[in-house]
Amino acid sequence: MMTRLAIFVLTVCLAPAIAGAMRMEPAALDTLPRADVVILGEVHDNPRHHENQARALAALEPAAVVFEMLRPEQAAQVTPGNRADPVALAEALGWAESGWPDFAMYHPLFTAAPGAAIVGGALPRATVRRAMDEDPAAIFGDGAAEYGLAAPLPEAEQTAREADQMAAHCDALPPEMLPGMVAAQRLRDAALARAVVEAAEMHGTPVALVTGNGHAHLRRGVPAALRRARPGLEVLSIGQLESDPLPPAPYDRWLVTAPADRADPCAAFRGD
Repeated sequence: MMTRLAIFVLTVCLAPAIAGAMRMEPAALDTLPRADVVILGEVHDNPRHHENQARALAALEPAAVVFEMLRPEQAAQVTPGNRADPVALAEALGWAESGWPDFAMYHPLFTAAPGAAIVGGALPRATVRRAMDEDPAAIFGDGAAEYGLAAPLPEAEQTAREADQMAAHCDALPPEMLPGMVAAQRLRDAALARAVVEAAEMHGTPVALVTGNGHAHLRRGVPAALRRARPGLEVLSIGQLESDPLPPAPYDRWLVTAPADRADPCAAFRGD
């Protein structure tokens, strides 16, 4: 039964839109507009983004937090006994083998809202890889049409998404890989949206989603999938960026932070 519905995403019977898309400062995370779903975007290796997410979760007190970084069976390993212990929790989750950045950045997200259920929204990597060559709707199974996977994208949208994938991979991907990369992203968006809906149905609202900025994209990501599947949900999408987005911004709200201290991500593609 859905009680307090706040899942950082979008709405289904046409619920009122979140008014006034705008850049925000971290202090505004303490008083976010009401929503059923709140999507908290991030650049994964930026510690400031995780600090902001923890601040938002503490203020929201969500009924559940869905993590892009966890599969359901991993989320089931979070217990009252290990949740506050970063070493024990990282070990229970198998974080060191996960490929995600340092768990020290993520652990505060598990303790910021101690009463929230922890939910995994990730698919197994092998399942995502299948979408490179197979129909993502068939992989997703029941509900594929509901979450927007049954029909191909319009040609212009497919082209735009392929260009985004190429840019995100330093213009180094073989062009023949791009359709599969787009299909895999669509599958992951739909799976995260389904996890948010199931969390709301099981735990109530608000529900928060911790995810990368690409999945928080209003017109292409989880918000778009939720808009199709549950148009009555109020969804608030918050991006966290390292420079201002080009208009129109693809989030209801966005923050701009200093970049993380990182090596050139394109160096490996260049063979440096």
